Amino acid sequence: MEKPALKPENPCFSSGPCAKHPGYSLEALRDTPLGRSHRSALGRSRLFESIRKTKELLGIPEEYLVGIVPASDTGAIEMAIWNLLGERAVDVIYFEAFGKEWAHDILNELKLEEVRVFSAGYGFLPDLSRVDFEHDLVFTWNGTTSGVKVPNGDFIPSQRQGLTICDATSAVFAMEIPWEKLDAATFSWQKVLGGEAAHGMLVLSPRAVERIESYRPPWPIPKIFRLKKNGKLIRGIFEGSTINTPSLLCNEDYLAALHWAESIGGLPALIRRSENNLKVIENFVSEHDWIHFLAADPAIRSNTSVCLTVDLPPERLQQLIKLLEDEGAAYDIASYREAPPGLRFWCGATVEQSDLELALQWLEWAYNSIAYRKHSGERE
Repeated sequence: MEKPALKPENPCFSSGPCAKHPGYSLEALRDTPLGRSHRSALGRSRLFESIRKTKELLGIPEEYLVGIVPASDTGAIEMAIWNLLGERAVDVIYFEAFGKEWAHDILNELKLEEVRVFSAGYGFLPDLSRVDFEHDLVFTWNGTTSGVKVPNGDFIPSQRQGLTICDATSAVFAMEIPWEKLDAATFSWQKVLGGEAAHGMLVLSPRAVERIESYRPPWPIPKIFRLKKNGKLIRGIFEGSTINTPSLLCNEDYLAALHWAESIGGLPALIRRSENNLKVIENFVSEHDWIHFLAADPAIRSNTSVCLTVDLPPERLQQLIKLLEDEGAAYDIASYREAPPGLRFWCGATVEQSDLELALQWLEWAYNSIAYRKHSGERE
């Protein structure tokens, strides 16, 4: 097979930080209030604008609170866990590396005793029907490291005693999220909209707020995680007054991404772009017998972090990945370090379908270059 003639305009397919949106330019950040305090009226207003536009674009219910918190999605989900858990028994669902970490922290850091863990290997989803909604539930919506997603929120009853706490970082802005089924949800800027790192978003339902104000966990809460003062929720966090110092430059970058999302048609357009990208890979896999989805079941297959296995031994697979990077055809597509060896293409809304199509042409060329012995034509 001849080397493809064209390369992707943007060969960035990392699952985080993700590709910048089409047409991105630093010029959009020219009015950033650099050198100003984040606590100034201007600083708070710009941070609150990110909160307001996020809530509007995602269709988050009016009575829910949205705040900017430290340490990306990891900080946001840990904040939710440390503030909300302990009042009742907990069920934890995990099917990839990060959900496993949240289970570890619940069991080994918070040391909760009434915990049930439902897990599945890479490429599979646990039996969601086993969850007891008298308990609190902690789960990831989309497995960034496994290419598996929860297909919908039907397994969560509208009437429940426990709280639902969801790490939704690679699902928000790319999948339909039934906010009324979630009591605490978290995500970061660097995923579907391609924002910058280190800032998390925390979404709280009225039921979660009531838990925070009525319950005091038995463990000390570090300042960076504190959501309550004198028995009441610190409402300023959800109005632009952050716990620590945020980057106003990163905030303006996130606002630029939100403006782009609005300009292309909002949430429906974002979801459609991501789903169309997944279809490109599905078509490619259907036409080539040497590449396979880690998530074999299409019903639970992620449309953002698309994980694949390739019929190559690990050392040859690494050669393929390096070849694509050296050619400038696809960057950062190796599977997560704890996942089975393979490829992972980010297919979120900021990825152009045309770039993905070209990258797959290069993938086919690279596979043929690696899998067949140079002179004999014999397949490895």
